[in-house]
Amino acid sequence: MSDIHVHLEPRHVEALFGRGHVLTKWYDLTIPGQFACRETLEVVGPQGRIPGAVVVGPPRPRTQVEISFGNGLVLGIVPPLRESGHLEGTPGATLVGSAGSVPLDSGVIAAARHIHMHPRDARDFGVSDGQRVRVRVPGERGLVFDQVVVRVSEDFALEMHVDVEEGRAAGVVDFQLVELVR
Repeated sequence: MSDIHVHLEPRHVEALFGRGHVLTKWYDLTIPGQFACRETLEVVGPQGRIPGAVVVGPPRPRTQVEISFGNGLVLGIVPPLRESGHLEGTPGATLVGSAGSVPLDSGVIAAARHIHMHPRDARDFGVSDGQRVRVRVPGERGLVFDQVVVRVSEDFALEMHVDVEEGRAAGVVDFQLVELVR
């Protein structure tokens, strides 16, 4: 499950944390090469602010803030539901770090639920990049997630991402096994 987090472009790393700053790895994420950073940010919207947003490294070509719809209520932002990196026409926010702040004109999204897959996994499941599938979550509050985007890359390990609100509603536990519905 994912809560509010931020992917930063290099110039924003320096603006928020100081000239020459290098992001500090806290722990590796399940996507090879990506990591949660010790650095956190405050995300400020027109109606509120949320401290403690985790920065995800390494830096990316474009800054992106991923929030839940509940975070949007706190911030006063209606985030569009988007795939990662699809930032055109999105709202902005202000990011506040230990050394400065960065006003963003765009880049705030609610990430569409998705499954990261290595090409081997995609072959095994008979799916392709960009395909939308259904995923059944077992358990007392089990449900079926519809419109789950399949994302295939050599850089990915098999893992489904839903936002924290969706996960809680279904009683999902981190690293729980789910079923791709054919």
